[in-house]
Amino acid sequence: MKNKLIIFLILISNVAFAQESRTQQWQSDLTLYYQSLEKNHIDLFHQIDRTNFEKELDTIRNSVDQLSDWGITLGLMRLTRKIGDGHTAVSFANWETNSYPITVKKISNEWRVIKVASGHSDILGAMLESIDGTKIADIERKLAKVVQYVENPHSEITRIANYMPIGELLYELKITKSPRKAVFRLLTGEGELTEVHLNTVPNTQLAQLEYKQLDVSTSAVVMPKDFDFEYLWYTTVSKKKATYIRFDSYPKFEEMLPFVEKLLVFMEQNQSQQIVIDLRNNGGGDLYVGLVLANALNLIDNVDWANGVYVLTGATTFSAATSNAALFRQLLNAKIIGMPTGSNPTGYQDMGYLILPSSKLRITYSKRMFRMQETATVGVVPDIHIEQNWDDYSKGVDNVLEDVVDMLY
Repeated sequence: MKNKLIIFLILISNVAFAQESRTQQWQSDLTLYYQSLEKNHIDLFHQIDRTNFEKELDTIRNSVDQLSDWGITLGLMRLTRKIGDGHTAVSFANWETNSYPITVKKISNEWRVIKVASGHSDILGAMLESIDGTKIADIERKLAKVVQYVENPHSEITRIANYMPIGELLYELKITKSPRKAVFRLLTGEGELTEVHLNTVPNTQLAQLEYKQLDVSTSAVVMPKDFDFEYLWYTTVSKKKATYIRFDSYPKFEEMLPFVEKLLVFMEQNQSQQIVIDLRNNGGGDLYVGLVLANALNLIDNVDWANGVYVLTGATTFSAATSNAALFRQLLNAKIIGMPTGSNPTGYQDMGYLILPSSKLRITYSKRMFRMQETATVGVVPDIHIEQNWDDYSKGVDNVLEDVVDMLY
């Protein structure tokens, strides 16, 4: 009996120590979170004042013992959103999370399945109505308060789509009844309601699955077989005196130099008079590398510099890509076509980061203020506004690019 009592006391002591240790670890992380942001952010209190920030952080501190790790993290995410710039964020990318093998996108004001594991290919293109009984409008509203890397309403929609498959997040927000499985209710193209039971998959295994997905393109622009980067390439536009440049991401500075040298030779050989730079899927990088491209293009005299340069943007155009879109308008006399960018041309950028030692959360912050326009706007506003529509998207047609091709000669 005495031995059992000793073992019981040891177990109780270990539990108490573990609880105390977790509390201390989170308190230490929360202190470092605040200290690092205050020290490194160029203007931490430009949108939320210090008093309210500290009050909300204290609320999280005082609730550590009552909240799960996800609950604490969601509190930090809500608070960080109130700082008000798209480069200051809380990321749980270092955590082992689980996601549903499905990708959705808001097109023509409807949430559509654009990618799904092959075993559920029958719902590709279907309209999402609810998850575990939670209506899509409520899901959107709940996620909108916590999704990170948001700078304006356009990037908010993009981030909601990114976060919607994460099982633990949906569960913590009381959208689903379990972090591992949920019932997705959808409206098919035939107008029939259907329910699909999905299980989450560890994020480390998602890439190993086979998927069916919807892609859009136009026959006038075909990706070349020989290219240096999958995310940065160029080709001619069929039956037009134009070069199309697909710019989805940024190479290193030393890699951009030989790229633009080849591009100049290509455009000279093809006597290109018009340029289309597609930044719609560019989430950012080094804007100065983008200026290398602008500098090179400016050397070509046979381009129609009065009316022949077009830059395509959308809600996923973010950070350096937004800055480059604004600068290309100024430096290349480009017309901006498509949708407003997901970040603002005048705002806080140049991201730094730290890893909180105990929770492993990645905290990012803005180090600089960039002013790429004299007038502050919500995103870079297109000169010609064209939205992707579902009717064309469902058929694999990139109606935005097709409209631009029609403008070319």
